Amino acid sequence: MTEDEVNAITEQADFNCGGKLDYNKFCDLYMTTREQCCKTARERLELDSRLRQQQFGNQTEPSSEEITLPVSKPSPRVSRKTDHKLATTKGDSRTPSRPSSAQSCKASISTTINVAARSNRNTKLIEPDTMKWHCAQSKGCFYLEEDGEIISHKYRLHVPQRSTVCITIKPLNIHQEEGISCHWLSVDTALYILKENETQENLQLVSFTEQQNEEMSGWKGELGSGVYWLLPFTTGCRLKKAKTQITGEAELVYRDEDGELALTPEFRAALLDIFETIDLDGNGLLSLEEYNFFELRTSGEMCDEEAWAVCKENFDMRKNELTRQGFMDLNLMEANDREGDPSDLWVTLLSLGYNKALEMTEACPFVIDIYAEKCKPRIKAMYLEAGSSQLNRAVCKSVVTKGEARVLDGCENIIIYTYSTGGRITSVIENKSENKVIIHVNNEQSKNCLSNRGLTVFAVEVAPKSMMVSQHVMPLNDQEEWLYNCVHSLVR
Repeated sequence: MTEDEVNAITEQADFNCGGKLDYNKFCDLYMTTREQCCKTARERLELDSRLRQQQFGNQTEPSSEEITLPVSKPSPRVSRKTDHKLATTKGDSRTPSRPSSAQSCKASISTTINVAARSNRNTKLIEPDTMKWHCAQSKGCFYLEEDGEIISHKYRLHVPQRSTVCITIKPLNIHQEEGISCHWLSVDTALYILKENETQENLQLVSFTEQQNEEMSGWKGELGSGVYWLLPFTTGCRLKKAKTQITGEAELVYRDEDGELALTPEFRAALLDIFETIDLDGNGLLSLEEYNFFELRTSGEMCDEEAWAVCKENFDMRKNELTRQGFMDLNLMEANDREGDPSDLWVTLLSLGYNKALEMTEACPFVIDIYAEKCKPRIKAMYLEAGSSQLNRAVCKSVVTKGEARVLDGCENIIIYTYSTGGRITSVIENKSENKVIIHVNNEQSKNCLSNRGLTVFAVEVAPKSMMVSQHVMPLNDQEEWLYNCVHSLVR
């Protein structure tokens, strides 16, 4: 709640009109209001199916993560004995538990996984000999939209000949000074590798970066010659809308001794960080393509060759690419065009994930490294867009392929797939029936867990003959052990 909302409530509870709060009466008012709100909400949900879907934690329209099944696969059979025994896989313990909340549902299944703290987990990723292997690198960024959707760069990778390849992704530390923390370094990152077959629309999942080494995730294997697509992915567990509100606003420009506009040191520092983020190839210059990713994100428009030539005449460039100083002068010119009004500058900053205190809290820059043993790989950023259906299919397929499958008790058409790495747990719901189903998800018994849904109890609606991601879960504190205890139940 905002401070104004809290003040409004406490003013209403000033029963004695003496400027003091009667705590007992406030509690009575709170409980009465809560009961009335619950009753009203239940009545509205019963009448409005769209509101019901929203309350369940599912989107009002068909979810982009909902994948239609072209071919029905045979149901995995899980014996009753397996459900009631402790099963251990790769060091994780799984045992059922059935909280009371599941008793009102037709069928349910419980999954429990104990995961050790990060400091106690063995790293798996073996990085190549960077001195001998050919390397290609590109930067990129995850940006958080107002509705919570995450967009990112997407890449085309060309491998000239069959070779052993190592691909890694990790959050990018753009601060060179020691002691300055980056909020986004704890954000999880992964890459899904898809092979292009004849057309860009026909992509086949090859693998994904499931091996971990500290904040880096990677994959090592053999790739044949051809074109591949690298789709960056983050769960949304840690990259989400900030809850804390910033009071006040940082100064972006000021008047110097001569009355001329100048950029404040704080704004200059932020612009340098932005430059490092949008300089995808890391050569210290911005090409027209790199600058256009910046323009598309901040204004929705693109700069053509003619406009770029005008920039070349007015701002510092080298080899037809914009320098850091040129980028600074470009933003200063924008401030001068508005006679010092910082409104447009704030539009730029907010669209790039900054808050009013000039902190990047709703974006996560990352860096991708590709090492090939026998050839020189080439990587190029092609798009900046929201997670596509191709990425959603890849996530679901990876969980179905790698995860553990369990059937809801007494409901063989509903299958819950659970995939666990050392850093995250993902569950996928497959509905093989002819009817849509509503699945109730309860995480109340979990400990030290953070879900991308932002709720401990919610529900999802799964269309007939389809599958979708139920949730992604990560540790709240990865230096401590965490317990994932989730009950999926079919709602009556």
